[in-house]
Amino acid sequence: MAEFITALDAFEQWKTELLSGKSPTFYRIADYGPLSKIEIGPKLVTLFGGPPGAGKTAFIMQAVFDAMRLDKDLRTVVCNVEMGPGVLLDRQLSRLSGVPLDHIRNRSLDKPMRERVEIGLAAMDQVLPRLCFVQAPYTLANIADSIEEFTPSIGDNSKLLIVADYIQRIPVDSKGSQGDRRGSIDAAMSYLRAFAEAGAAVLVVSSVGRQKDNAGRSSYSGEFLNLASFKESGELEFGVDDAYILTASDSSLRTLLHLKARYGETGSIKLGFNGSVQQFEAFDTAADNDCNEELMKEVWGDALPAGGEIWKG
Repeated sequence: MAEFITALDAFEQWKTELLSGKSPTFYRIADYGPLSKIEIGPKLVTLFGGPPGAGKTAFIMQAVFDAMRLDKDLRTVVCNVEMGPGVLLDRQLSRLSGVPLDHIRNRSLDKPMRERVEIGLAAMDQVLPRLCFVQAPYTLANIADSIEEFTPSIGDNSKLLIVADYIQRIPVDSKGSQGDRRGSIDAAMSYLRAFAEAGAAVLVVSSVGRQKDNAGRSSYSGEFLNLASFKESGELEFGVDDAYILTASDSSLRTLLHLKARYGETGSIKLGFNGSVQQFEAFDTAADNDCNEELMKEVWGDALPAGGEIWKG
């Protein structure tokens, strides 16, 4: 039996939605500034890529924790094939407490650091009951099973964020039935798009390949990275709603290139990155240091690190 909708019926549905005055739902990943305008939400698949060491996972997990902090009903399922839950939690504790990551990783905390860690742990308590980490096997089938057990049914009345980090290493199932790598990516994207169509927000993390610079040398420079830089890019670039690549100028400077925007304009966001505590901050928000303490108090309340000391870029 044929499946279709007449233009008139589609128009009536569209007009009703248009005149309802109800805006699309987005899960903001920042309180203010350029990062708050990134569109992550139900029925959307958003792609993030970057060269090795650019900070893809650090950025994604900052986005996850802040989105969950800003929306108390949002639940998140994270599948990360390279870092276990302990490593990811170390990084977030460093960011939220302001204690350098190496001290947290090595468990070398003096008394002032322990006090700040306690404050960071209190902040994490706001999020952790609504967060789960998928364990091996790292497959989309296992992600689906984890979602079924951890969350209510996906739909308009639930709020679910799914993170696949990274897509080149997450097959649909453990049987390898999708053939070559490109076929596997195509099948995985179809699977993730089905999650989105059911009402979930989906974040996909991808590796990127080097591109030729003007001298013909292979380079990860942001000047030469584009949509075709995503490995096995075919279905990735066509199957997502927004696509970003995070590039590194040096140890503390990043640019988030917005390369595809299905519903708006592309552009770029300049970021500062403090690797010591795994914190990203958009430049135009980090510049106004005088109001940062008040803004952080608004964000975290009593969880603001002792003395109000935060990274100012």
